[in-house]
Amino acid sequence: MKPQRLLLSILTAGAIATSGLVSPPFSTVATAFSADEQSSINVYQQASPSVVTIRVGRGAGSGSIISADGLVLTNDHVVNSARNGRVEVLTSTGQTYIGDVIATDRRNDLALVRLQTSDRLPALQVASRDGIRVGQRVYAIGSPFGLSGTFTTGILSRIADNGDLQTDAAINPGNSGGPLLNSNGELIGVNKAILSPNRGGNIGIGFATSATVAEDFIAANRSRTVAQGTSRTPSPSPSRSTSPPPRLGVEVNAGLVIQSVERGSPAAQIGLRSGDRLLGVNGTRLQRIEQLLAFLNTRPDSAVFTISRGRRVANVRVNF
Repeated sequence: MKPQRLLLSILTAGAIATSGLVSPPFSTVATAFSADEQSSINVYQQASPSVVTIRVGRGAGSGSIISADGLVLTNDHVVNSARNGRVEVLTSTGQTYIGDVIATDRRNDLALVRLQTSDRLPALQVASRDGIRVGQRVYAIGSPFGLSGTFTTGILSRIADNGDLQTDAAINPGNSGGPLLNSNGELIGVNKAILSPNRGGNIGIGFATSATVAEDFIAANRSRTVAQGTSRTPSPSPSRSTSPPPRLGVEVNAGLVIQSVERGSPAAQIGLRSGDRLLGVNGTRLQRIEQLLAFLNTRPDSAVFTISRGRRVANVRVNF
């Protein structure tokens, strides 16, 4: 079978029973670590407080706090099914916050979540553009199979033509959106997928969106407000014309994923449902809600929408 890239968000794993387990006593003798071991320990101690678990319904992924005011970087595929663009975020200390998806980049599988808090939080630094080299040691932290705070190491194996980073550090379902780090504990990539034959487990080939791409995405969207990221119903602005713009009848989040469908609306009549994503209209790719509103303001009688549902993509005609 041809190897397949698998996105890494997961359904929440079952709880692991811990009752009855007794930890061995701590040694009273100081332990000497090798230089490599101490480097790994330092990276984990520095970076892990900034790594979070993101819960969306029964699914879970990972993310990185990138600013002290509660801005979290993760994957688009981790949050794209969030109802009303809202997720639950659990920190390494056990604190839970509500977060709003304020921006997404489907092409590079990136998303920004702003936490609803005034707390000051530990933030990761993003590595410089010239600090990413094949052969360097890398580290991944995330929540594979719901096991938050899991730490793995490896090397940067390859930089793809599109800038994606390939690593042999073990990443698994649930690591999605978590950081790929350098030896300074800086973010060099956002873990997003593994190459796996027959949908098996990790075979040592994982992929991350480069920090170079992530940094541009952050800079372009970090000033967005919560209101810009929450769900909105595509209702074009009122016009002085006597002919009102049509309503599609769906509520979508910032990633144009349908959150709800109005009963009896054009969308309902053609069978659109929650979880479908609006990819395009009349052959033009849709990337922002504003594009959809602008199209509806042209008062079309009908339109052909490109829709994705799971792994399927289809064109459907809507008559207004």
